[in-house]
Amino acid sequence: MTSHHATLPSAATEGFKDAASYDAHRPSYPPEAVEAFLKALKVTGQPDMNIVEVASGTGKFTELLAKRPERYLIKAIEPHEGMRGRLAEKDLPAVEVVDGTADKMPVTDDWGDACIAAQAFHWFATPESLQEIHRVLRPGAVLGMIWNIEDYNAPHEWKSSTKWEQKLNELIWSLDDGLPRFRHQKWKDVFEQQLPGNPLQALADTLTNQLPRFSLPIGEKTSKWTVWLTEDALWSRLSTLSQITVLKGAEREAAVKVFKEAMQGDDVERNGNGEIALHGVTYFAWTDRI
Repeated sequence: MTSHHATLPSAATEGFKDAASYDAHRPSYPPEAVEAFLKALKVTGQPDMNIVEVASGTGKFTELLAKRPERYLIKAIEPHEGMRGRLAEKDLPAVEVVDGTADKMPVTDDWGDACIAAQAFHWFATPESLQEIHRVLRPGAVLGMIWNIEDYNAPHEWKSSTKWEQKLNELIWSLDDGLPRFRHQKWKDVFEQQLPGNPLQALADTLTNQLPRFSLPIGEKTSKWTVWLTEDALWSRLSTLSQITVLKGAEREAAVKVFKEAMQGDDVERNGNGEIALHGVTYFAWTDRI
């Protein structure tokens, strides 16, 4: 199959090169959040539904879908060769792993009963992707987006649970490369852009069949969580962020220094095993295909 690598930002291609490390250290999703998310997508308790998972990565969310009692039929779309290979190695039941991008999916029209983007929609929040997602979904199906967001990788306006996590959040923002991330909150704009700016534009859009493809307002929910990690495991998780992964030499040493200083903070909570309490939320959003 033709490769789609040219559509991936180079920082993503390089940052996600170590698919095994990403798979090992990125977190899975809390069961209660997954259940609420799939309920919003109208696929809980519905057997044999067709699920399009776009940008499935190494399959952190795909694994959860494949284990569901509903026996979903899943098309896992992933452009990154290393991640796609990692997912294919898992040989998950009823999962077809295919090369593709959000704006060019090898999926027939109206096939999907739901489309899911886990930890990824910010990369391709464009009108072209929305048009393609609309094409592969049946009328009334739901597009769902879900992210695990640690305090250190959160938007500016979200308050960190601790000073040490705020210190790491400032580090991540200082390394911002201008590429779209969840924390920028720009991904929502593509849905608002469906609305015409004035009545004349609305008429023009109607005549050219440029009508909204997904319902507004989008639904939104969050679920807070805390996990306990060793210092090494915490650094490994932090290092799966592409802005950290690509650091070399003095820049990487500087980031490690900030991390070590944060670990000495007076509000770092450790349990009896020396593990550190890391805080975050699972955020998910959804919208119906019109």
